[in-house]
Amino acid sequence: MTTPVSPLRNAPRALTLFSLLLLAACELKVTNPGPVQADFLNTPSALSSVVNGAGRDLSEALNWTAYTGAAVALELFPAGSTGAFGISVQQQSGKLLDSDGNNWWNLAQRARWTAEQSAIRIKSVLGADASKNRTLAQSLVWAGYANRHLGENFCEGVIDGGAKQPSTVYFERAEASFTEAIAVATAASDATLASAATAGRASVRLARNNLPGAVADASTVASTFAYRMPYFQNDDSQYNRVYWASANQPYRAHTVFNTFYESYRRTTRDPRVPYDSSLTVLLGDGAVTYNGVSQRVRWYFQTKYPTLTSPINLSTGWEMRLIEAEAKLASGDVAGALTSMNLRRTALSLAPLTASNITDAWSALKRERGIELWIESRRLGDLRRWVAFSRPGTAEDVTGRDLCFATALSEKQSNPNYVP
Repeated sequence: MTTPVSPLRNAPRALTLFSLLLLAACELKVTNPGPVQADFLNTPSALSSVVNGAGRDLSEALNWTAYTGAAVALELFPAGSTGAFGISVQQQSGKLLDSDGNNWWNLAQRARWTAEQSAIRIKSVLGADASKNRTLAQSLVWAGYANRHLGENFCEGVIDGGAKQPSTVYFERAEASFTEAIAVATAASDATLASAATAGRASVRLARNNLPGAVADASTVASTFAYRMPYFQNDDSQYNRVYWASANQPYRAHTVFNTFYESYRRTTRDPRVPYDSSLTVLLGDGAVTYNGVSQRVRWYFQTKYPTLTSPINLSTGWEMRLIEAEAKLASGDVAGALTSMNLRRTALSLAPLTASNITDAWSALKRERGIELWIESRRLGDLRRWVAFSRPGTAEDVTGRDLCFATALSEKQSNPNYVP
């Protein structure tokens, strides 16, 4: 299993150190010290810092949508706080408004832009040598995942101050980045990045309803493969946000109480959706509306992310098996889909899934993806995709709840090309 870790930890620090070294080597009069000038980054030695910064931006963007999206998609239940590291009143009711702050939008767009621009810069600096350069492969992987993140989580597509487009534009860009990343990583003999890009492309092809292409990619990724986004304890922007918001230090802002995952875990002990409780601290940190009454609710804290630095999956081989299962269901192959779904359950010694008809099989697939990809910022994208492609079966009852983040009000007001 692969977790990309240390390079992102000090990405901003690396850029600062690089700028100081440059200044120490030259006699320059600096009248406005600040960010590194763009031209200073056009050297081979600076490129890894640029790419690490792009990865750091993606980690922060993913952090925000994984938490808030989980509350809206009913992966977690609000347990009190509405301010810092909390779940707002609007989000508790399933609403993702354009006026609800800009962080989700701005961070996600910054992650896309920095990753794409880092790839452009690397090609400019290295020329023909870029085609087999691992740093370029990494930047393209970040660009692919940043675009997938936008496509799965946001309602609309807007690229660099351009006009409003369907959110599927992000999937188009993601597939292009992943495709190039596969070629570059392969030429650079980096099997991990090649597999990460292939797995990412499989998920994007599924989102674009290119089922043969998705299966072709998924079939090459081992079930044991995992590519993860790391988090660090340097400052709270690098903490795993899902963990920190319910770590009782001091936040107990969310709970697994009153979710499908609470009862499912009790019944099956499935290790993919772990949570725990305290013998002394029984309730969340504030009142929420539950059964029509404002009250404090039972605090069951998730333990999928047990520390500040717990990574979040970007792609896994087990997700690939579910992509294969979904493609089989789309072609009417219920038995084959169940076989693919049950590979993971057998490995975990869980009871196999059964279905008497294709509608039941789709319901099982939807539940299984929810379990496998729990609180990874993927659920909203799944729910919206199944609606768009008219897939049968049931998942969570999200009637009246938003299935994507709105374009930020700041984008709408400042972008002259945005037309509602």
